[in-house]
Amino acid sequence: MLEGIQLTLLIGPGIPVPAPRPLLDALREVQVVAAAGETQSGFELTFAMPREAHAIAQYLGLGGQTLPVVRVVIVVTVGGTPHVLIDGVITRSDVEPGDRTGALLRVKGKDLSALMALVDLSGIPYPALPRFARVALILAKYAAFGIVPKVVPALLESAPLPTERIPAQQGSDLDYVRSLADEVGHVFFLEPGPVPGMSLAYWGPDIKLGVPQPALTVDSGAHTNVESLAFSFDREAAELPVVYVQNRETRAAIPIPVPDVTPLNPPLGLLPPLPPRVRPLPQTVKLDPFEAALQGVAHAARTAECVTGQGSLNVLRYGRPLRARGLVGVRGAGLPFDGLYYVRRVTHTLRRGEYRQDFNLTRNGLFPTVPTVAP
Repeated sequence: MLEGIQLTLLIGPGIPVPAPRPLLDALREVQVVAAAGETQSGFELTFAMPREAHAIAQYLGLGGQTLPVVRVVIVVTVGGTPHVLIDGVITRSDVEPGDRTGALLRVKGKDLSALMALVDLSGIPYPALPRFARVALILAKYAAFGIVPKVVPALLESAPLPTERIPAQQGSDLDYVRSLADEVGHVFFLEPGPVPGMSLAYWGPDIKLGVPQPALTVDSGAHTNVESLAFSFDREAAELPVVYVQNRETRAAIPIPVPDVTPLNPPLGLLPPLPPRVRPLPQTVKLDPFEAALQGVAHAARTAECVTGQGSLNVLRYGRPLRARGLVGVRGAGLPFDGLYYVRRVTHTLRRGEYRQDFNLTRNGLFPTVPTVAP
């Protein structure tokens, strides 16, 4: 690897252990995708597999022996600080035949949330449990894999009376946890780390607050730390959701427009566009007013990101890996596009002598809300 950057690969059935030397020597490329929202993170490992080196396939559980779970943990150390890029399981393998130099073996996988989608557990009852308690109970089953729940209740949670209704699970654990998150405008994802073998299972609001990462600087001479960065502005992407609240006396449905700004999702752009489309949400008429408002706020937040940025950087030049699901500053792109952004997606690509990242940024308006960003 590059000077100052070290890759650590842990792999094994159930409990990952340091990969043996022959496996590391055959490794040609590592790619890890981390995304915000409910998109599963994933990885792809590319190995050079000479025809006589069948031990690689055997070690990865591809040589005729079916292993229930082959776990992979990828850690990159930059400047002495370790960063866990992903903790997941292998889900697919592809072989590309080659010439006399041998074939290429591509091993693909997803984060540990893939384990939650293996079994359909429809029908399991959860009497007198609010949504966040059901989520915590489901996630507790995966403690053996180092998954630690971080469950944030909705602003208003109520437990259904068993004499009136007993909630029952629909689908797999992953499907049910995600459906519970959608009902109150929350998100669910797994964040690897902070140490290898541990992951944080977050179920809660999509928070766009925190300390920004070092700024991405473009067109600034020696201070430039990104290889490319381009922005686009789509004013037609925004929608104004309208929820419906039923009057208990007259049974009439009252339409209420809901903005996208909340205390946990402050505006990152100074001038958001007026939503050109109005999106009715008729299904909210069956909910109580507060839950209807939560769904409206969640829909507005998903469609408000009208400014997007795509770029790439060299991690050694930037100084640290750019982290998804966090804020980052931008400098040198021009006044309309400078300021703070939310990092929606990051793709890590590691080869011998190279560590690059492709990233996607989003925010809800033009012009910065802060005078300067931290370098």
